[in-house]
Amino acid sequence: MNRFDLTLPVSEDGELRMDPVEARATGAMLAQEYREAQPFSHIVLDGILPQPVLQQALTSFPLEPLKSDRVFDINYGGHHKRQILPYDCNRDAQALFAFLNSKAVLQFLEGLTGIEALIPDPYFEGGGFHEISKGGLLGVHADFRINGTLHLERRINLLIYLNPDWNEEWGGALELWDRKITTCHSKVFPILNRCVVFSTDADSFHGHPDPLNTLDHIKRRSIALYFYTSSRNVYKEVPSHSTMYYARPGDSAEVHAEARRFRLDEQLRDWLPPKLARLFFRIRRRLTASS
Repeated sequence: MNRFDLTLPVSEDGELRMDPVEARATGAMLAQEYREAQPFSHIVLDGILPQPVLQQALTSFPLEPLKSDRVFDINYGGHHKRQILPYDCNRDAQALFAFLNSKAVLQFLEGLTGIEALIPDPYFEGGGFHEISKGGLLGVHADFRINGTLHLERRINLLIYLNPDWNEEWGGALELWDRKITTCHSKVFPILNRCVVFSTDADSFHGHPDPLNTLDHIKRRSIALYFYTSSRNVYKEVPSHSTMYYARPGDSAEVHAEARRFRLDEQLRDWLPPKLARLFFRIRRRLTASS
Protein backbone atom coordinates (compact mmCIF):
# COMPACT_ATOMS: atom_id res chain seq x y z
CA MET A 1 0.00 0.00 0.00
CA ASN A 2 1.36 3.41 -1.03
CA ARG A 3 0.89 5.00 2.45
CA PHE A 4 2.21 8.24 3.96
CA ASP A 5 1.50 10.28 7.10
CA LEU A 6 0.18 13.77 6.39
CA THR A 7 -1.88 16.11 8.58
CA LEU A 8 -3.46 19.28 7.22
CA PRO A 9 -2.52 22.48 9.09
CA VAL A 10 -4.90 24.04 11.59
CA SER A 11 -4.95 27.62 12.87
CA GLU A 12 -4.81 28.65 16.53
CA ASP A 13 -8.59 29.00 16.59
CA GLY A 14 -8.99 25.38 15.47
CA GLU A 15 -9.96 26.04 11.84
CA LEU A 16 -8.44 24.39 8.79
CA ARG A 17 -6.33 26.89 6.89
CA MET A 18 -3.75 26.23 4.23
CA ASP A 19 -1.82 28.56 1.95
CA PRO A 20 -2.47 27.47 -1.69
CA VAL A 21 1.20 27.86 -2.67
CA GLU A 22 2.37 25.73 0.25
CA ALA A 23 -0.41 23.25 -0.41
CA ARG A 24 0.69 22.77 -4.02
CA ALA A 25 4.30 22.28 -2.93
CA THR A 26 3.22 19.65 -0.38
CA GLY A 27 1.31 17.76 -3.06
CA ALA A 28 4.22 17.97 -5.47
CA MET A 29 6.52 16.29 -2.93
CA LEU A 30 4.33 13.18 -3.14
CA ALA A 31 3.65 13.37 -6.88
CA GLN A 32 6.08 10.66 -7.99
CA GLU A 33 4.73 8.14 -5.49
CA TYR A 34 1.17 8.97 -6.57
CA ARG A 35 1.75 8.66 -10.30
CA GLU A 36 3.83 5.47 -10.10
CA ALA A 37 1.46 3.62 -7.75
CA GLN A 38 -0.12 0.41 -8.99
CA PRO A 39 -2.57 -0.69 -10.28
CA PHE A 40 -3.42 2.95 -11.05
CA SER A 41 -2.37 6.33 -9.69
CA HIS A 42 -3.30 6.65 -6.00
CA ILE A 43 -1.99 7.47 -2.54
CA VAL A 44 -3.02 6.72 1.06
CA LEU A 45 -2.55 9.51 3.61
CA ASP A 46 -2.99 8.68 7.28
CA GLY A 47 -3.85 11.27 9.93
CA ILE A 48 -5.13 13.76 7.35
CA LEU A 49 -7.45 15.80 9.61
CA PRO A 50 -6.13 17.55 12.74
CA GLN A 51 -7.68 16.15 15.90
CA PRO A 52 -10.08 19.09 16.59
CA VAL A 53 -11.38 18.94 13.00
CA LEU A 54 -11.59 15.15 13.06
CA GLN A 55 -13.68 15.29 16.23
CA GLN A 56 -16.01 17.82 14.61
CA ALA A 57 -16.40 15.54 11.60
CA LEU A 58 -17.30 12.59 13.81
CA THR A 59 -19.84 14.52 15.88
CA SER A 60 -21.30 16.21 12.77
CA PHE A 61 -22.08 12.94 11.01
CA PRO A 62 -25.93 12.74 10.95
CA LEU A 63 -27.07 9.59 12.72
CA GLU A 64 -30.73 10.02 11.84
CA PRO A 65 -32.06 10.07 8.24
CA LEU A 66 -32.23 13.45 6.53
CA LYS A 67 -34.71 14.52 3.87
CA SER A 68 -32.12 14.59 1.09
CA ASP A 69 -30.56 11.21 1.90
CA ARG A 70 -30.10 8.78 -0.95
CA VAL A 71 -30.30 5.12 0.04
CA PHE A 72 -28.99 2.43 -2.32
CA ASP A 73 -30.25 -1.15 -2.10
CA ILE A 74 -29.35 -2.60 -5.48
CA ASN A 75 -27.11 -5.46 -4.41
CA TYR A 76 -23.82 -5.45 -6.35
CA GLY A 77 -24.36 -1.86 -7.48
CA GLY A 78 -24.51 -0.62 -3.89
CA HIS A 79 -26.23 -2.34 -0.98
CA HIS A 80 -27.21 -0.79 2.38
CA LYS A 81 -25.49 2.41 1.30
CA ARG A 82 -26.57 5.89 2.44
CA GLN A 83 -25.40 9.14 0.87
CA ILE A 84 -25.82 12.36 2.90
CA LEU A 85 -25.57 15.82 1.34
CA PRO A 86 -23.48 18.33 3.35
CA TYR A 87 -26.05 21.10 2.91
CA ASP A 88 -28.43 19.30 5.27
CA CYS A 89 -25.76 18.88 7.95
CA ASN A 90 -24.69 21.26 10.71
CA ARG A 91 -22.34 24.23 10.25
CA ASP A 92 -19.23 22.32 11.26
CA ALA A 93 -19.85 19.73 8.55
CA GLN A 94 -20.62 22.40 5.97
CA ALA A 95 -17.41 24.26 6.86
CA LEU A 96 -15.36 21.06 6.50
CA PHE A 97 -16.77 20.29 3.06
CA ALA A 98 -16.27 23.91 2.00
CA PHE A 99 -12.60 23.65 2.95
CA LEU A 100 -12.20 20.32 1.13
CA ASN A 101 -13.56 22.03 -2.00
CA SER A 102 -11.37 25.11 -1.49
CA LYS A 103 -8.54 26.52 -3.62
CA ALA A 104 -5.93 25.26 -1.18
CA VAL A 105 -7.10 21.65 -1.47
CA LEU A 106 -7.41 21.99 -5.24
CA GLN A 107 -3.82 23.21 -5.38
CA PHE A 108 -2.66 20.30 -3.22
CA LEU A 109 -4.41 17.85 -5.54
CA GLU A 110 -3.02 19.52 -8.66
CA GLY A 111 0.50 19.32 -7.26
CA LEU A 112 -0.05 15.68 -6.28
CA THR A 113 -1.64 14.43 -9.49
CA GLY A 114 -0.24 16.76 -12.14
CA ILE A 115 -3.80 17.45 -13.33
CA GLU A 116 -4.29 21.17 -13.83
CA ALA A 117 -7.40 23.33 -13.45
CA LEU A 118 -9.32 20.99 -11.16
CA ILE A 119 -12.93 21.91 -10.41
CA PRO A 120 -14.90 20.87 -7.29
CA ASP A 121 -18.54 19.85 -7.42
CA PRO A 122 -20.73 22.27 -5.42
CA TYR A 123 -23.72 19.92 -5.86
CA PHE A 124 -21.91 16.85 -4.45
CA GLU A 125 -23.18 14.52 -7.19
CA GLY A 126 -22.57 11.11 -5.60
CA GLY A 127 -20.49 12.72 -2.85
CA GLY A 128 -20.89 13.96 0.73
CA PHE A 129 -20.99 11.70 3.77
CA HIS A 130 -21.27 7.97 2.95
CA GLU A 131 -22.47 5.24 5.27
CA ILE A 132 -22.58 1.47 4.70
CA SER A 133 -24.50 -0.76 7.13
CA LYS A 134 -24.00 -4.41 8.06
CA GLY A 135 -24.21 -6.63 4.99
CA GLY A 136 -23.62 -3.68 2.69
CA LEU A 137 -21.20 -3.66 -0.20
CA LEU A 138 -20.19 -1.80 -3.34
CA GLY A 139 -19.14 -3.93 -6.29
CA VAL A 140 -15.90 -3.52 -8.22
CA HIS A 141 -16.44 -0.70 -10.69
CA ALA A 142 -14.97 2.17 -12.66
CA ASP A 143 -16.72 5.42 -11.77
CA PHE A 144 -18.93 7.52 -14.02
CA ARG A 145 -16.77 9.70 -16.29
CA ILE A 146 -19.00 12.69 -17.04
CA ASN A 147 -20.92 14.88 -14.60
CA GLY A 148 -24.06 15.38 -16.66
CA THR A 149 -25.22 18.41 -14.68
CA LEU A 150 -21.97 20.35 -14.95
CA HIS A 151 -20.73 18.79 -18.24
CA LEU A 152 -17.35 18.09 -16.68
CA GLU A 153 -14.94 15.16 -16.84
CA ARG A 154 -14.36 13.35 -13.55
CA ARG A 155 -10.65 13.02 -12.74
CA ILE A 156 -10.05 12.39 -9.02
CA ASN A 157 -11.73 10.76 -6.03
CA LEU A 158 -10.89 11.82 -2.47
CA LEU A 159 -12.07 9.65 0.44
CA ILE A 160 -11.62 10.21 4.18
CA TYR A 161 -12.67 7.43 6.54
CA LEU A 162 -14.41 8.12 9.84
CA ASN A 163 -14.32 4.75 11.61
CA PRO A 164 -12.83 4.57 15.13
CA ASP A 165 -11.43 1.20 16.21
CA TRP A 166 -12.11 -0.50 12.88
CA ASN A 167 -11.63 -4.28 13.05
CA GLU A 168 -10.18 -5.78 9.86
CA GLU A 169 -12.27 -8.90 10.45
CA TRP A 170 -15.31 -6.78 9.59
CA GLY A 171 -14.05 -6.37 6.02
CA GLY A 172 -14.91 -3.13 4.26
CA ALA A 173 -11.48 -2.67 2.68
CA LEU A 174 -11.28 -0.60 -0.48
CA GLU A 175 -9.96 -3.00 -3.13
CA LEU A 176 -7.85 -1.67 -6.01
CA TRP A 177 -7.91 -4.00 -9.04
CA ASP A 178 -5.77 -4.17 -12.14
CA ARG A 179 -7.06 -3.06 -15.51
CA LYS A 180 -8.09 -6.58 -16.53
CA ILE A 181 -9.73 -7.33 -13.17
CA THR A 182 -7.56 -10.38 -12.61
CA THR A 183 -5.58 -9.24 -9.55
CA CYS A 184 -6.40 -7.15 -6.49
CA HIS A 185 -3.21 -5.11 -6.02
CA SER A 186 -4.15 -3.47 -2.74
CA LYS A 187 -6.69 -3.52 0.08
CA VAL A 188 -7.09 -0.27 2.02
CA PHE A 189 -8.94 -0.69 5.30
CA PRO A 190 -11.21 2.24 6.26
CA ILE A 191 -9.48 3.18 9.48
CA LEU A 192 -10.12 6.47 11.23
CA ASN A 193 -8.63 9.58 9.59
CA ARG A 194 -7.23 7.73 6.58
CA CYS A 195 -7.47 9.54 3.25
CA VAL A 196 -7.31 7.88 -0.17
CA VAL A 197 -6.83 9.89 -3.36
CA PHE A 198 -6.95 8.17 -6.76
CA SER A 199 -7.41 8.96 -10.43
CA THR A 200 -10.71 7.99 -12.01
CA ASP A 201 -9.83 6.68 -15.45
CA ALA A 202 -11.95 4.34 -17.56
CA ASP A 203 -10.25 1.33 -15.96
CA SER A 204 -9.57 2.49 -12.39
CA PHE A 205 -11.42 -0.49 -10.93
CA HIS A 206 -12.18 -0.36 -7.22
CA GLY A 207 -14.87 -1.20 -4.65
CA HIS A 208 -15.56 -3.09 -1.45
CA PRO A 209 -17.45 -6.05 -2.92
CA ASP A 210 -17.68 -8.34 0.13
CA PRO A 211 -20.63 -7.76 2.51
CA LEU A 212 -19.69 -5.96 5.72
CA ASN A 213 -19.42 -8.33 8.65
CA THR A 214 -19.94 -5.75 11.39
CA LEU A 215 -22.10 -5.66 14.48
CA ASP A 216 -25.55 -4.21 13.85
CA HIS A 217 -24.68 -0.79 15.29
CA ILE A 218 -21.32 -0.45 13.48
CA LYS A 219 -21.38 1.53 10.23
CA ARG A 220 -18.65 2.07 7.64
CA ARG A 221 -18.53 5.88 7.36
CA SER A 222 -16.57 8.16 5.09
CA ILE A 223 -16.35 11.50 3.32
CA ALA A 224 -16.37 11.29 -0.48
CA LEU A 225 -15.46 14.12 -2.84
CA TYR A 226 -14.97 14.12 -6.61
CA PHE A 227 -12.99 16.59 -8.70
CA TYR A 228 -13.31 17.44 -12.39
CA THR A 229 -11.79 19.21 -15.35
CA SER A 230 -13.58 20.98 -18.16
CA SER A 231 -13.31 20.48 -21.90
CA ARG A 232 -15.12 22.06 -24.80
CA ASN A 233 -15.24 18.65 -26.47
CA VAL A 234 -15.67 16.56 -23.35
CA TYR A 235 -18.36 14.30 -24.81
CA LYS A 236 -16.22 13.62 -27.88
CA GLU A 237 -13.07 12.97 -25.88
CA VAL A 238 -14.60 10.78 -23.14
CA PRO A 239 -17.43 8.30 -23.74
CA SER A 240 -20.36 9.28 -21.54
CA HIS A 241 -21.20 6.02 -19.82
CA SER A 242 -22.32 5.58 -16.25
CA THR A 243 -20.64 3.44 -13.58
CA MET A 244 -19.44 0.13 -15.10
CA TYR A 245 -19.47 -2.85 -12.72
CA TYR A 246 -17.28 -5.96 -13.04
CA ALA A 247 -17.21 -9.12 -10.96
CA ARG A 248 -14.00 -10.53 -9.53
CA PRO A 249 -12.62 -13.88 -10.79
CA GLY A 250 -13.68 -15.72 -7.65
CA ASP A 251 -17.18 -14.24 -7.35
CA SER A 252 -20.28 -16.39 -7.74
CA ALA A 253 -22.06 -16.92 -11.04
CA GLU A 254 -24.92 -14.76 -9.72
CA VAL A 255 -22.56 -11.81 -9.09
CA HIS A 256 -21.00 -12.21 -12.56
CA ALA A 257 -24.47 -12.24 -14.12
CA GLU A 258 -25.58 -9.15 -12.22
CA ALA A 259 -22.42 -7.22 -13.14
CA ARG A 260 -22.91 -8.17 -16.81
CA ARG A 261 -26.51 -6.94 -16.66
CA PHE A 262 -25.38 -3.56 -15.28
CA ARG A 263 -22.89 -3.18 -18.14
CA LEU A 264 -25.44 -4.26 -20.74
CA ASP A 265 -27.88 -1.66 -19.43
CA GLU A 266 -25.28 1.08 -19.86
CA GLN A 267 -24.42 -0.10 -23.36
CA LEU A 268 -28.11 -0.02 -24.29
CA ARG A 269 -28.36 3.55 -22.97
CA ASP A 270 -25.37 4.48 -25.14
CA TRP A 271 -26.69 2.93 -28.35
CA LEU A 272 -30.48 3.23 -28.19
CA PRO A 273 -32.23 6.54 -28.92
CA PRO A 274 -33.34 8.12 -25.60
CA LYS A 275 -37.07 7.55 -26.15
CA LEU A 276 -36.54 3.92 -27.13
CA ALA A 277 -34.24 3.34 -24.14
CA ARG A 278 -36.81 4.80 -21.72
CA LEU A 279 -39.53 2.60 -23.26
CA PHE A 280 -37.36 -0.52 -23.02
CA PHE A 281 -36.52 0.00 -19.34
CA ARG A 282 -40.12 0.93 -18.48
CA ILE A 283 -41.42 -2.29 -20.03
CA ARG A 284 -38.75 -4.35 -18.30
CA ARG A 285 -39.61 -2.82 -14.91
CA ARG A 286 -43.26 -3.71 -15.43
CA LEU A 287 -42.43 -7.28 -16.44
CA THR A 288 -40.11 -7.67 -13.44
CA ALA A 289 -42.72 -6.28 -11.03
CA SER A 290 -45.41 -8.62 -12.35
CA SER A 291 -43.25 -11.74 -12.24
